Amino acid sequence: MSIKTNILDQINGPTEVKKLTIDEMSELATEMREKILQKNSAIGGHVGPNLGVVELTIAFHHVFDSPKDKIVWDVSHQSYGHKLLTGRKNGFEEGSYHEISGYSNQHESEHDYFTVGHTSTSISLAVGLAKARDLKQEKGNIIAFIGDGSLSGGLAFEGLNNGGTINSNLIVLVNNNEMSIDENQGSLYRHLAELRESNGTSNDNLFKAMGYDYRYIADGNDLETVIEVFREIKDIDHPIVLHVHTEKGHGYEPAVENKMKYHWHVPFDLETGEAKNAPTSESFNQIIMNYLDEKTKTSATPIVAVNAAIPGMFGLKEFQKKHPEHYFDVGIAEQHSITFASALASQGIRPVVFHSSVFLQRAYDQLSHDLAINENPVVILIGGASISGSDRTHQGTFDIPYLSSIPNIKYLAPATKEDLLSMLDWSLSQTDTPVAIRIPAHGVTSGEAIAKDYAIPSYQRLVAGDKVAILALGGFLELGKQALEEFANQGISGTLINPGTITELDHETLEELKENHQLIITLEDGSLSGGFGEKISRYYGDSAIQVLNFGSQKEFTDSVPVQTLYERYHLTPKQIVADSLSSLNQ
Repeated sequence: MSIKTNILDQINGPTEVKKLTIDEMSELATEMREKILQKNSAIGGHVGPNLGVVELTIAFHHVFDSPKDKIVWDVSHQSYGHKLLTGRKNGFEEGSYHEISGYSNQHESEHDYFTVGHTSTSISLAVGLAKARDLKQEKGNIIAFIGDGSLSGGLAFEGLNNGGTINSNLIVLVNNNEMSIDENQGSLYRHLAELRESNGTSNDNLFKAMGYDYRYIADGNDLETVIEVFREIKDIDHPIVLHVHTEKGHGYEPAVENKMKYHWHVPFDLETGEAKNAPTSESFNQIIMNYLDEKTKTSATPIVAVNAAIPGMFGLKEFQKKHPEHYFDVGIAEQHSITFASALASQGIRPVVFHSSVFLQRAYDQLSHDLAINENPVVILIGGASISGSDRTHQGTFDIPYLSSIPNIKYLAPATKEDLLSMLDWSLSQTDTPVAIRIPAHGVTSGEAIAKDYAIPSYQRLVAGDKVAILALGGFLELGKQALEEFANQGISGTLINPGTITELDHETLEELKENHQLIITLEDGSLSGGFGEKISRYYGDSAIQVLNFGSQKEFTDSVPVQTLYERYHLTPKQIVADSLSSLNQ
């Protein structure tokens, strides 16, 4: 009796994919989905985006000639299948899951060209590759693979605008699964729906208007159709948009039924689809949602919540249900979210804008030019701001440096539930300045609030001692308490301070510390370069006070366990104390 051999076992690169029949490729699609689900259910990852494009991925490698023909994956959170077919199957085996990244990576394979984890970049990158190809008088297809959700980002429009002028091969594959992370937002998506409903024949065609040829595929999960069209457009000599309709989460019912939940999912049970380790304790997100719900009901001034396509990160869907007229999801458009909120605030509306530290950096100019210069009282709540085990495209450690560099924005760092609530109260009542609040990343703790008024910084001295003072910023307050206990074990009764504010210094407290302290320690859950600690060091620069700053190095880390990073950065209590004693004894 013959033993069935898995098709995927025979695939070590694109060459083998080209030899497969349609039936074999259909079986391969099933096996690839099994591998993707196996890995994602074990360690978490992007589920829906990858499941939906398996057929497109197989078809690409069956028809095109990678790496001569280059595909640029937008966000690249849908490139798992591509990795399976380009010599990286080992990264989908138990025990080796972390050997490859969750995004494209030119250091992993000749079939990847960029490290990409943010949205709307593929068309501009592809235009650059096409221009380089033409300048070098080389051959080859250039494909930008962009999801419809990514089209809402301004950079996608910039890329489309420039790509339409190319007089040579450029293929923009618009993977239209009718979803961003959450539901698509904006008038563009009504246009895409019109194109779908007309089977691509509508005379109202944005892509043609921008200089592109155009083809539509109604079922992008049908291998035969996709392969046929790919063969027809291969080596095309002008720009074309290939508009392909797919199903996000295709092949796994829970991901089809709940597309937002399974865009990216923590480890889950494959049978039930339920998270394996669902959080049960109180969260800062829930505290914020409860506060905002009540405030929206009772405030005489209209309050609105604004976010850029990541409602699930903050639990905003419940707020949307309760207050639909007070909720704006602007899609993947971080720049617009800030400028939009600034204009709302200028007219007496109180916007609360929710952003990830990782994505807010995309709106740096808007923070500076459109918000800070105009001093409109927008409140920005920043999540994901911490040293983490994420890959290099999702580093949440740079928010303090980039926000601190902009005048007129006050950046607050609550450590406890009470700090957060008092900062929200003050931020929404004052009308003088934009305020950003850094949501702690280490679980909810309680304590007396720092203050009721944050117009003038006033540090909170939680423990009064001498010789050593620890300024533990925001979520690192608990680390400060642990370090203080370690100092006590060494016979040193130190001081512990909860600063609460990042962008401004409490000069009075800093001066008082000079009286009976030799060493000031700063702890921050972010980059030291341009961070909070540097401000304290600069303040004491002309004094006899020694200052030690503890935080992350100025670097991109790539899926390094958090504990390993803490040890690298000397962010354990024993290391903090050892370094401090060494400094004191010099």
